[in-house]
Amino acid sequence: SLWQVPHTQFVTLPIGSSVTIRGTTLLPFVKDPQLQVDFHTGTSESSDIAFHFRVYFGHFVVMNSRENGSWKCEVKSSHMPFENGKPFNVRILVLHNEYQVVVNGQHSYTFAHRIQPGSVKMVQIWRDVSLTSVNVC
Repeated sequence: SLWQVPHTQFVTLPIGSSVTIRGTTLLPFVKDPQLQVDFHTGTSESSDIAFHFRVYFGHFVVMNSRENGSWKCEVKSSHMPFENGKPFNVRILVLHNEYQVVVNGQHSYTFAHRIQPGSVKMVQIWRDVSLTSVNVC
């Protein structure tokens, strides 16, 4: 299918653009499924990551960046708008000074730009999820 995981898509993300990810977890939250979204600055998985968004369903969310091959200070949030057994809609908005993450219509997280979003070339979505659609506008 089109939406196999890991799903990799080449993109440009100017200010005002957004990435919308719809899907479901493959496991109940008690089995600790995860969702990972990486905005890479290159076209390979080893490239730097301007925005790393990782959901530990039922627990917390971690956001970070990888610069010159090294992970930086992670931002952790225990806010958990995801619901066990229900489909999710994650919309990541590229704003002037930060990414805003909207989960199921609820503004949930922000992450200040450390690497210019204009340098992002590839989005990768993976871990324990089944994807329904990925839209970049």
